[in-house]
Amino acid sequence: MSAPSAGAGLAPRIRYPARGLATVRHGGPPTALADLLGRTRARILALLAEPGSTTGLAHRLGVSTGTVSRHLGVLHRAGLVTRARHGHLVPYLRSPLGDQLSA
Repeated sequence: MSAPSAGAGLAPRIRYPARGLATVRHGGPPTALADLLGRTRARILALLAEPGSTTGLAHRLGVSTGTVSRHLGVLHRAGLVTRARHGHLVPYLRSPLGDQLSA
């Protein structure tokens, strides 16, 4: 009995790495952005590619909600994030200017 040839009966496969994996592993924003805004504000801006609340951001960053709230206030006054109140929830999201700065 002869051994099957390598790859016999298998369809070719293409594999892609998971999106955002590098950000999760390294957890940091681009160095220049962190130098400009400060590490925490740059991380908040990076996380706000998708809507986030003060509490959710604080949990993800491992800091207090008060700290996140102060940073969000600065980012909002600078026009880098937007916010909209929905009852007790206030989701934040990067503004178009914040998107440009993060690119």
